[in-house]
Order: sequence, then structure tokens, then C-alpha cells
Amino acid sequence: MQIEVNAISRTVNGTGASRRLRREGRVPGILYGGKQQPQAIELDHNALYHLLKLEAFHASILNMNLDGKKQQVLLRHLHMHPFRMQVMHVDFQRVAKDKKIYIKVPLHFLNADIAPGVKVGGGIISHVMTEVEISCLPADLPEFIEVDLKDLALGHSVHLSELKFPKGTESPALARGNDAVVATVQIPKVVVVEEAVAAPAAEEAVAAEGVAAAAGAVAGEKKEGEKAAPADTGKKEGAKAPEAVKKESGKPEKK
Repeated sequence: MQIEVNAISRTVNGTGASRRLRREGRVPGILYGGKQQPQAIELDHNALYHLLKLEAFHASILNMNLDGKKQQVLLRHLHMHPFRMQVMHVDFQRVAKDKKIYIKVPLHFLNADIAPGVKVGGGIISHVMTEVEISCLPADLPEFIEVDLKDLALGHSVHLSELKFPKGTESPALARGNDAVVATVQIPKVVVVEEAVAAPAAEEAVAAEGVAAAAGAVAGEKKEGEKAAPADTGKKEGAKAPEAVKKESGKPEKK
């Protein structure tokens, strides 16, 4: 896919000049690299903003039409406004056909829905990396690299060494011995949280049943105690009837 970028030379530099360009709907930029000196350029904001929506624009050799002369460049840096949808500054690098370039290209993940870890294990794919750095000649630069997940089981991962890099490309990370994880299948966090919450809830229910049973036992003991208590006759123990007291005194009753 050949993408063309139109730009013109910028003769005025400085913060004030850049602000005026932005108010006029232009984007200040810089073009560097190769045997030529860095050159200040400017581009149309709307045209550039629409190109930024293309994935290939970020990882492809671009044809820049600068003042009527075409040359091959790479997008190297993009500065956006903190909260507005506005491009503040852009950097491009010249490309030489006989020199290797180092660039990050996007990853395209395939067959995620039929991966055993998803289809059978109920896991979810976690994309640890969404792009990968490669080195190659400009003519060998791919637009993206595919990652096939059809054999990925639950708890397993795909590493850089398992990717199929196109001919003429290589991974600098692998050359340094860094076989990083690209994607993995994990158990959904929602399931783990639900299980963690269910256990304390069950313990609380058991504890509540135990408290209720203990309270019932205490109530039952109180009722049995009330039934076993003797009835109050209104007489004190050891009290004797008046007639018995008189007989014990030995004195005859007065008639």
C-alpha cells in the first residue's frame, strides 16, 4: 500500500511561527535523516489527521511529495494536543534503500475464538504486546505480523520466538535473547472474584445458623426451668399453724 504525503518547506521557525501555522490549519514538522540536513516542513492538518487513522501510515514506507520532489520517508514521532483532536508537531525520517531500518509494526491476532483456552477453558486472550519492533531493509518492511492463536491452551502463552517473521525481517529483542510474551490465555477475573466472595458469604451463613441454634437452646432451657419451679403457696418454710403453737405452750385455751 503506497501512501503519499504532501508537504512544503517551512521558512519561518520558532514557537510564535508554529502557533500561527496551527491557527491557519497547518502542522509544523521536521524531516531528517540520510546525508542531507534536517529540513523544517509544514503539512495540511486535515489531510494529515485523516492519514493518521490508517494503520499502514504508522508502519509503512511513505512517499513524501516535498516541494514537487518525491522521496521515501517514515513517520517517526507524533505530538498531539493534550485534550484536543489536534496534531501539534510531526517528525519524518528519510529512508535509504540499502540501509536497514528499525521500526515497530502492528500485530494481527488470528483464531482467538477457536483457541482451546477460550472455547473449552472459558479463558480470555490477553494481548501483552500489540506491536513488535523489527529490523529490515525498506523493501522488506511488512505492514503487520500475524499471530495465530488456534493452539493456545488455558494458562499458556505465545512468545516472540513462535512468531513467523517475514523473509528479510528479524526481531532485535530476540537477537538480544529476550523472548518476550506476546499473548496469553487467562481465567477471567470476574470468576475469581465471585469465588472469593462466595466463600466468606458461606462462612457467614454457617455462623449465623450456629448463633440462631445457640439462642434457641438457651430459650428452651429457660422454659424448662420455669416449668420445674415449685408453686408459691404464700407460706414460709417452718411456719406453724396457730393451733399447733398453742398446744405446744401447754396452756389451756380460754373458753
